[in-house]
Amino acid sequence: MTAADLPSNVHVSTHPCLQAKLSQLRSASANAREVKALIHEISTILGCEALAKAVVSTPGSKDKTPLGFEYTTTDIFPKTMSLVPILRSGLGMVDAIQGILPRAVPIHHLGLFREPTTLEPVEYYNNLSNHIADPEDPSPTAASSLAIILDPIIATGGTCAAAIQTLREWGAQRVVVISILGAVGGIKRAAEEWPEATEVWLAGVDEEITGSGMLKPGLGDVGDRLFLTIGR
Repeated sequence: MTAADLPSNVHVSTHPCLQAKLSQLRSASANAREVKALIHEISTILGCEALAKAVVSTPGSKDKTPLGFEYTTTDIFPKTMSLVPILRSGLGMVDAIQGILPRAVPIHHLGLFREPTTLEPVEYYNNLSNHIADPEDPSPTAASSLAIILDPIIATGGTCAAAIQTLREWGAQRVVVISILGAVGGIKRAAEEWPEATEVWLAGVDEEITGSGMLKPGLGDVGDRLFLTIGR
């Protein structure tokens, strides 16, 4: 299976600046500060591309310029959306995507790890609770119309597929996955979990994973690189 075999709901960026930054992120010489900055920058570019397709502009309320001229503001649709970083490494993408959006949106966290023997996902944390979707309307909303999964790596695809299914059960109507790098087989598995309502956006694709489930050549363990830890 090659990148050419990826489903139609998978989008791989060809932005030249993003590709150059991804190359820098691959390097073992990049320190934790550089890794954090590169993930933020890559996520910003990729997020702009993904959100250009996932949301649309809509007329908002009236406002005035500093010169006193009235104009109609611009908002985005869908009205209810949320960010869902996958712990730990997804945290490194939150500020970038939140910064693109014109208003703050709820952030829910999912904790999933791969069982070392089977490489299948195990959920250990989930705070997909009701939230305040609109600061001007404090009534709680059970689920967001659009849920945006943030996870730098899609390896076997098990974690991403499990997250998509969890969001579907929560009540999300659409899911956008933003990931920096994925393996072909894992991307396909995630994209086919709920294909009619899921779009997957990536900066790059690797063809293989190692026996331990790491991308080859990959980025290493992004969580360990971000937080200066050594994984178990």
